Amino acid sequence: MRVISKSLESKKQEVTEIKQLLEKSRLAVVIDYQGLTVADITNLRNRLREGGTICKVTKNTLMGKAIEGDENWQPMTEFLKGSSAFILADEENIGSAVKAYQAFAKESKKTTLRGGVMEGKALSEAEVKALADLPTKEQLIAQIAGSINSITAKIAIGVKEVPASIARGIEAYRAKQEEEAA
Repeated sequence: MRVISKSLESKKQEVTEIKQLLEKSRLAVVIDYQGLTVADITNLRNRLREGGTICKVTKNTLMGKAIEGDENWQPMTEFLKGSSAFILADEENIGSAVKAYQAFAKESKKTTLRGGVMEGKALSEAEVKALADLPTKEQLIAQIAGSINSITAKIAIGVKEVPASIARGIEAYRAKQEEEAA
């Protein structure tokens, strides 16, 4: 009897841990990991960890308990079948997480992407893959900074040109006055 309660307690702890991971995540990708070795999963986890993303291998029933009643993650239930692993990415690491998984899947050829969930919406495999093409937060910041810098430079050139144009106009007027006087 004691072993059963301990097992139930460990399952409750696991569900709590999953809920905490989901609270920090913006995207959850569900993959089929059947056929992957421990070394393969470790390789995937290491690739994802570099980008600040987590790969959680857990039973579908435990993930189901964790998302129960949570509208944001409820669409994930349609992907909970077979051997599932869950890639959980926060807002800043969505693109890098998908890219890391795609590179791993291309090399291993042993895993398939079932789908994903983001902001309460189930995503197809194609939609998840499209997220990899989005620029990262750093890239967006760099693009915005470049645009602002470009605008600032144009304004500075324009502002500098006003007095130069006035000076040229005055000089042309002076030259014309001297020419008429002579």
